[in-house]
Amino acid sequence: MNDSTDNSLQAVRGCPVAHHGADPTRLYGPEAATDPAGIYERLRKEHGSVAPVLLEGDVPAWLVLGYRDNRRVLDNPRQFSRDARIWRDWREGRIEETSPIMPMVGWRPDCVSQDGEPHRRLRGAVTDGLQAAATRGIRRHVTYFANKQIDAFADAGRADLVADYAEQLPMLVLTRMLGLPAADGQRLIESCAEVFKGGEGALEHNDRIMQILAELAERKRAEPGSDFATALLEHPAGLDHDEVVSHLRLVLIAAHTTTSNLLARVLQRVLTDSARLSGLVSGELNISSVVEEVMWDTPPLSVLPGRFATADLELGGHHVQEGELLILGLAAGNLDPEVRPDSAVAVQGNQSHLAFSSGPHECPGQNIGQSIIEIGVGVLLLRLPDLRLAVPPEELGSTASTWESRLDSLPVEFAVQVHN
Repeated sequence: MNDSTDNSLQAVRGCPVAHHGADPTRLYGPEAATDPAGIYERLRKEHGSVAPVLLEGDVPAWLVLGYRDNRRVLDNPRQFSRDARIWRDWREGRIEETSPIMPMVGWRPDCVSQDGEPHRRLRGAVTDGLQAAATRGIRRHVTYFANKQIDAFADAGRADLVADYAEQLPMLVLTRMLGLPAADGQRLIESCAEVFKGGEGALEHNDRIMQILAELAERKRAEPGSDFATALLEHPAGLDHDEVVSHLRLVLIAAHTTTSNLLARVLQRVLTDSARLSGLVSGELNISSVVEEVMWDTPPLSVLPGRFATADLELGGHHVQEGELLILGLAAGNLDPEVRPDSAVAVQGNQSHLAFSSGPHECPGQNIGQSIIEIGVGVLLLRLPDLRLAVPPEELGSTASTWESRLDSLPVEFAVQVHN
């Protein structure tokens, strides 16, 4: 490490990276975009189950790679808080509010940013609202929008199931569930993607999302409906305006990004394995078992932000200081050789993956997401039973950010549908 690099790192603080006397690994940039799994494997060999990394803007963090260490962090909020207000780098002025990682890591008035009683109060409102939405015909909505999306390309005999289906279907369902006009969906798809991607546009797109959702909250305050926004506004927990808008944002971004990514990966798994595809079409194979495999092998979020050490402690053989940022390697943890020595071994029936997080902050909307995926795949195969890949499987590529790895496209062909 040269003097200028060393000085810049020390200026960031006695940061995790500086403890190791080696150039830090960046979880952003060209290598991270094309080979995140290679980075995780290298970090595991060099550092063990926890590794020092740099996030966008060279923000220092600890990446948790081991399955058991991920569980320890996720299940122990007293040691590893979700409250970013204790983040030392931010508290001491080294992280700007304009940093592109703030939409993912920074504090906001939602249940994900709180622990203890504040978390229970807000999460209760979210859980009740999602439960109410799930009982108001979520399966009917998914079936309707799945057919509508398929209608848009059924006459063409070909489609890109990422751009034309997996990216669209979850947002169509979510706009209906939240109480948004369908016309807002396309703008929100783009903005959700940009927030996860990071970079210069992340803050601008986060502001766009907040504006659309603030307008939604005001409309629903004046004209209540049978939707998630109204459920938050009317909940006995008494959420204020900022809390309502922040939870609309939380559900929108988390649900769309994870569900669209997982739907694309499930379709990829099905279409690159003829035995699975024929089993699903014939009804001999249950789609839920394929979803489970994908959640183990390619979880929709590769890395989960973030936790903050509430005191100095040891984790994975490393000394973590109070207030330091930890990010959870869900993809790396699911493939940890200590718990999965042979990643080729079937995992059907084993739901102990990290895909939905764990502990008090475990995803409250996972059943809705799984319904969207299972119904979306089922309707697609029913409508297009001769569906097949239009390119060799090895030509399918992915692009990663710090937080996720998304399938670029999934081109398919099928017989043109004849309408009666």
